[in-house]
Amino acid sequence: MLPMHVESERPSFMHSPSLSEYLRRMLHYAQMDIDYTFAQMLYLCIAPRKVYQLTSYRKQTKNQWARDDPAFVVVLVFFLIVAAIAYGIAFQARGTDFVHILLRFIVVHFLLLGVVIATVSWFVANNYMRAQSFHGVEQKMEWMYAFDIHCNSFFPLFLVLYVLHYFLLPLVSQPNVLAAACSNLLYAVAMCYYLYIMSLGYGMLPFLERTEVILYPAGVVVLLALVLSCLRVNLTNVSLQYFGI
Repeated sequence: MLPMHVESERPSFMHSPSLSEYLRRMLHYAQMDIDYTFAQMLYLCIAPRKVYQLTSYRKQTKNQWARDDPAFVVVLVFFLIVAAIAYGIAFQARGTDFVHILLRFIVVHFLLLGVVIATVSWFVANNYMRAQSFHGVEQKMEWMYAFDIHCNSFFPLFLVLYVLHYFLLPLVSQPNVLAAACSNLLYAVAMCYYLYIMSLGYGMLPFLERTEVILYPAGVVVLLALVLSCLRVNLTNVSLQYFGI
């Protein structure tokens, strides 16, 4: 059983690793464990529960759920830069068009949406999902751990929607129902896996309950993919229009 500790009623932002220290370590390659990061990324694809088992060990040794090593974020941003370059070359984007793709991938899709999702999830988890304690022990989820969960969930989504999707563009961008079905299937798989890894991350916290509700939107995602396919709405072509390509 994990050790329990008493926390004050201050917002759990205060119990997260120092943001300034976290950002400072991004500038020092020697302080980041890149090999461990790649191992985590591999586990997220083949055995995601293993990643959160390692998270529980961090709680036991460092008394925090969140990573204090920014290597995962740094590597993921690097991958997004490579993906943006690949898409830019494929669609012959130049100048501001390329910068537009780069900013969309990193700032909007990963960082801004990640901050919004992490903040909403953090708030809901701490205010509506904590199990009632009868022993005076008060635990709260760290905001940085909520962002870690987003990063973990985003990596498989990145592989499906930014890497696999890139190589399938000649197929899924065609104006026919088969292309629409394949495209929408990719989006549905990516979103459902995102929700699955999110549910594992929140389910790992022993003081949260009803974490299975995180999986409920997956049914809506699948239904929406089916409806859009029947209507011949291709999410790939919608996204290409979104980028102005």
